[in-house]
Amino acid sequence: MEKQQDNSGKRTIQKTHSKIGKAIKEYDLIHEGDRIMIGVSGGKDSMTLLSVLATRRRFSNIKYDIVAVHIDVENVPYSIDQEYIAGFCKEYDIDFVVEKITVDFEKDPGKSHCFVCSWHRRKRLFELTKIYNCNKLALGHHLDDAIETLIINMCYHGSISSMPATLKMFNGRIDLIRPLILLTNQEIRKFAVTMGFPSEKEVCPYEDKTKRTQAGEIIREMEKRFKPARKSIFKSMQKIFVEYLPVEHGKDPVIPFEYTKNKEESK
Repeated sequence: MEKQQDNSGKRTIQKTHSKIGKAIKEYDLIHEGDRIMIGVSGGKDSMTLLSVLATRRRFSNIKYDIVAVHIDVENVPYSIDQEYIAGFCKEYDIDFVVEKITVDFEKDPGKSHCFVCSWHRRKRLFELTKIYNCNKLALGHHLDDAIETLIINMCYHGSISSMPATLKMFNGRIDLIRPLILLTNQEIRKFAVTMGFPSEKEVCPYEDKTKRTQAGEIIREMEKRFKPARKSIFKSMQKIFVEYLPVEHGKDPVIPFEYTKNKEESK
């Protein structure tokens, strides 16, 4: 039984590395000489991202640097195992930065605490890429995040847009990349358990996943009727036949880049 578990764990690790490698190749995410900042929240997604990119760097012919950054919001009771992450980064010769910020939740009373906190953490990561001379920022969004975002944007914003695997920002100064884009939430969870990653010490009390929970329920309901729905929805974003969409006469069906960029930064 123990041997079977070991073999299963090896297959999980191999599959995870393979899918991330495929994403890096298909979406052209990492190049020679890149200096990549990884946003490390301490959850399973960011730890998977950090672990795989760190391991790949040891054996890849493409040489790149990694800077791991955790944004610690001092006025939010949320904590992670910083000691574990620091030890991991030391083992893999990665700079680990803990950046403390304070968020003024009263400045935008009409917006949820979760949205405001996420916006400020993302904003600080963008600023830090310049300070640490990074040309890429890697985030731990995965396949399920992408299709849930698609459904949320369709239902709430009336747009067909999601999370691209790569996006140039600030006039090309940095590329936002998502190497986990081909992995499902379930696959990442399995990898995290296999690797023994620690969970958050204290979960954020402001975390708001209402829309994502609803989108996830819709996807699961679709899967009951159409088994391949999850991956088919993801693939559909790469096969858009504009001529078969009901676009108003005289209007351009292509969404302006500035609109998609603003939507992306607001997620």
